[in-house]
Amino acid sequence: MSVSQAQLKAFHAVAEHASFTRAAQAVCLTQPAVSDQVRKLEERFGVQLFHRNKRTVRLTELGERLQGITRRLFACEGEALELLEESRALHTGSLTLAVDAPMHLLPHIAQFCQRFPGIQVKLETGNTDECLARLFSHQADLALLGRDIEDSRLSCLLVRRDPMVAFVGRSHPWANRQAVRLSDLDDTALVLREPGSVTRQTLEEEMHRAGLRIRAAIEVQGREAAREAVVAGIGVGVVSAAEFGADPRVCALPILDCQRQFSETLVCLKEQLSRKVIAAFVQRVKDDL
Repeated sequence: MSVSQAQLKAFHAVAEHASFTRAAQAVCLTQPAVSDQVRKLEERFGVQLFHRNKRTVRLTELGERLQGITRRLFACEGEALELLEESRALHTGSLTLAVDAPMHLLPHIAQFCQRFPGIQVKLETGNTDECLARLFSHQADLALLGRDIEDSRLSCLLVRRDPMVAFVGRSHPWANRQAVRLSDLDDTALVLREPGSVTRQTLEEEMHRAGLRIRAAIEVQGREAAREAVVAGIGVGVVSAAEFGADPRVCALPILDCQRQFSETLVCLKEQLSRKVIAAFVQRVKDDL
């Protein structure tokens, strides 16, 4: 039994936008037309793909599984279209980047946008695990990861390596120190990032290697929240030296005996590397490096 491309496209649009109205706008159809295509798909196979009420649309378990397939399907469709339009020399198109730390790629993005002004670049942020998940689910074309990774499905380009530093607020007793050691962090109130954060994982591994204790004063989501917690005096934070920035409210303290460094690695699926827009961005980064 064949599947209607139009029905799959309507389903995919609703799944991606979580709204029949926004989906209709995305595919340039009326809302009733999109609703009819999805209804026909469900009736044809005797399944339910969405939980519906007056205000929200939510995927069923089967709908979530189908969404994973349609993401791959329409990613391949986009790749085919791009191949056929290569003669346009990247005058149009889009590129989605999932990054753990935007500041590492922004200079490269600026150069790329200047060279290819017709390409629409979208930047999405998250921790390394979230970025990798977006890449594998075809929600992103490239990902910038905060750790080294070995996966035969990926093409990887090391962008940089940086040491880990501690940081404290200006009113903290350590504010006048020049540096610290890992032993100083033993059983000290720490501002920790969320599980899945490479910053947290690296700190935990270093402390464990040294036989030291980690005491969380607070757990926060993201770098900005960690910085604000440190400024408020809740505890000591840790961050990559490259991401410390120039906030006058905090001061950085090199960790003298820390052996680990943070890496930033640009990755894409090997099967996608032949796409012209992806290859052009990777080459731009290589040239800048």
